[in-house]
Amino acid sequence: MTQLTPGANAPVTTGPLQVDIQYSPVPGVDLDISAFALTAAGKVRGDGDMCFYGQPQILGGAVQLSAGSMGTAKFSLDLSRLDAAVEKLAFTATLYENKAAFDRVAHLALTISGGIEAQIPTQGMRETALILGEFYRRQGAWKFRCVSQGFAGGLEPLAKHFGVEVAAPTANPTPIQPAPEPKPAPAPTPAAATKPSVSLSKITLDKTRSSISLEKTAAGFGEIRVNLNWHRGSSGGFFKRSTSVDLDVGCLYELQNGDKGVVQALGKSFGALNREPFIQLMGDDRTGSVEGGEWLHINGKKWSEIRRILIFAFIYEGAPNWKATDGVVTIFIPGQPEIEVRLNEEGGNLAMCAIALLENQGGAVKVSRRVDFHKGHRYLDQAYGWGMRWSAGSK
Repeated sequence: MTQLTPGANAPVTTGPLQVDIQYSPVPGVDLDISAFALTAAGKVRGDGDMCFYGQPQILGGAVQLSAGSMGTAKFSLDLSRLDAAVEKLAFTATLYENKAAFDRVAHLALTISGGIEAQIPTQGMRETALILGEFYRRQGAWKFRCVSQGFAGGLEPLAKHFGVEVAAPTANPTPIQPAPEPKPAPAPTPAAATKPSVSLSKITLDKTRSSISLEKTAAGFGEIRVNLNWHRGSSGGFFKRSTSVDLDVGCLYELQNGDKGVVQALGKSFGALNREPFIQLMGDDRTGSVEGGEWLHINGKKWSEIRRILIFAFIYEGAPNWKATDGVVTIFIPGQPEIEVRLNEEGGNLAMCAIALLENQGGAVKVSRRVDFHKGHRYLDQAYGWGMRWSAGSK
């Protein structure tokens, strides 16, 4: 049995397959499983590309949802019968009417005939909708990727994310309902030409979920922003940051043409956004007094020219204990969930921490949590095989 973690993939046979989803029922709450047939742009072509309890068969029977017992859902599908325009088949889970969050679902797993299993981690998940995984076509062959991406709001925003035109909440085909129930979210967006925005939830990469792969959408990746913030205090939320710690964010980069370098305040290597390396450090918070912390911006329109980026933080002055900083790095990619990596799970006392590795894998952005500690730049370089020469610098 091949075990997949979020972000991992495995090849599958083209032809008939069985997909079983098993979950721990939540008392009093229905859990609905659906499938979406998607084009290369990640969208359905119409309402007929959504397979769910109200439409259990699509694409001429190539994808079918059969009734399962409590705690199970079963799909039969034939990848060889999918239209040429269908590049992905995404499987999702939603908690009806947002009556609970997925942290109430103790067990959630997806099994594919042929020996593939994906365990979906749900501990601490406050979302009410999840993309479990997806079949996707790559160079004529099919693969399956475990996704585990959360959404707030349930089935409706998830369906809209895939391009399904969802009727207004009160627009039932049989006018039995007395009066429209007030719904705060949809009302402010009456314009028919613009689709409502989807509230994507935050993904936290930790020891149980260490990586996630984000496919490029039709709009591209846009401007990718990486934020470093740090705090002190341990109860009741965030406190004012310590002015005795100078914590710097930076990165090692490698371009597809083989060029390598570093972007950081040390040595005033601030980079550039619209020319190589397409990465720029937006200032240096020397005192810890800037409320928003420090930012690295990456030109996502040039992602095809970037091979990999290693995000790191460096204690230039102050406490050598990373737990004391309560540091957090958040990666913002337009149209994608926020990705968060916290630095205080381990108590490293070396000056440099490798936080996250961003890799270009077939045009997708694979983000992997690292959180390992090093004496300095040279040792970080050696650990990740960058192969650059280093000399002392200052800010």
